[in-house]
Amino acid sequence: MAGLLVEDREDAVVVHGRSELQWLTHLVKCHEAELVELERLNRYYEGTQPLSYMHPELQRELEDNVRQVVINWPRLVVDSIEERLDVEGFRFPGKVESDNELWRIWQANDLDEQSQQGHLDALVMKRAYVVVGTNADDETTPIVTVESALDMYAEHDPRTRRLVAAVKRWSVGEGQDQVDYATLYLPDDTIWWVKQKGGTWLEDADHPRDNHNMGELPVEVLANRPRLKARNGVSELADVIPLSDAACKIATDMMISAEFHAMPRRVAFGFGEEDFVDQNGRRMSVWSRVAGRIWATSKSRKDDGADVMQFPEASLSNFHSTINQLAQLTASLSGIPPHFLGYSTANPASADAIRSSETRLIKRAERKQRAWGGAWERVMRLILRIRDGEWSDDARALETIWRDASTPTVAQSADAAVKLFTAKIVPLRPTRERLGFSQVQIQRMEELDEQAANEVMQRLAGGDVTPLFGTKPAPPPAAPDPEPAPDPVPEPVGAAGGNAA
Repeated sequence: MAGLLVEDREDAVVVHGRSELQWLTHLVKCHEAELVELERLNRYYEGTQPLSYMHPELQRELEDNVRQVVINWPRLVVDSIEERLDVEGFRFPGKVESDNELWRIWQANDLDEQSQQGHLDALVMKRAYVVVGTNADDETTPIVTVESALDMYAEHDPRTRRLVAAVKRWSVGEGQDQVDYATLYLPDDTIWWVKQKGGTWLEDADHPRDNHNMGELPVEVLANRPRLKARNGVSELADVIPLSDAACKIATDMMISAEFHAMPRRVAFGFGEEDFVDQNGRRMSVWSRVAGRIWATSKSRKDDGADVMQFPEASLSNFHSTINQLAQLTASLSGIPPHFLGYSTANPASADAIRSSETRLIKRAERKQRAWGGAWERVMRLILRIRDGEWSDDARALETIWRDASTPTVAQSADAAVKLFTAKIVPLRPTRERLGFSQVQIQRMEELDEQAANEVMQRLAGGDVTPLFGTKPAPPPAAPDPEPAPDPVPEPVGAAGGNAA
């Protein structure tokens, strides 16, 4: 495999006082220093962390008999936030609807799935990265990939707080055949590298460098909770890990107690091994002696001194109350409702109380949407720059459209949206967005609206005014003709009373 030393290239550049090779070795060293912590955080999310708070001697003694009970609260805390982070489109300034072209590029790069994975990794391992590059097969659709912090590292400029350099690392093969590769991202160049057997990095001649001359990196960072002095973010698990370790320790202790103390323990006096046999005279196993319900023997207390005692079994309620207390602490620190952690009270919470308990979780999700919305908008600007060859002024004010992070009922959402639309406070399209319809569904609805409007115009052009005034109401039914009165009956002669003169 051919390679060139950076010092041998005439076009080698210096960025912020470092050469290309110096940037590569510096970033690789910084990444190696963080890998141990990142892998530890990843194990906690996967539920493969080691057992804590147990004496090593006791752990060695029980290793063959007792396994760790993992209560994976870290995954629950992360997933509860990530499930409320769904990008639904991008809107240019002054536009009501989302941009179809940006959404096409989003879908072509499978960013529905990749964005979810990036949000998840950022919550767990402090950050994730988004890389934009050219597409040789389709110049109108740049390639966008979301990268893990386990594979990538970037450094910020302390003056501008923008990325000044980044590296992505990967390996091909295993053992003696393993080859290490790296991609170095600089403001005007993207360079591919390969590591030799002696540990020297050489520029990969099979991948010519990309002199894009954009003036900034084609990389963006999805940092979780970045701070002014911690631009790379903080893991969402920082406050949860100690409580999760304590819960796993208590749950494991509970299983040990269930093994040795939760069942009644018996002690027998005056018996030998020959007394523990079944009805066929075969010797019983140790477990049968412990768990057997009925013991029978011909020995007596008076003559043989035989006796059997039973110790009271241990209650496990103290473990239950400790785990419930840890669950409440986890809920208070992470902002998730206590019922997410299985904590319940004697009186079930009402629907309003449940929604109220989700307020902090919803606010946290909305904070993530605001921070990561800006990162995705910068990614869209990079996409337009790579596609068009120039920066778009309109893209500087892009808006990321997120799905509502709250969980109202369908009836509540529909009622609120219809009232706002009826009062002419919100137009029709934002009303449909508020109801949770996707951009594709809204576009189909608008097509049906336009089709119905065209049909009305065609009917009006033909002289049919029914669409304007509705159908003519039917006349009321005619009243029936009155029945003729019956003829009077003549009175009989002399019926008036009295005698004739």
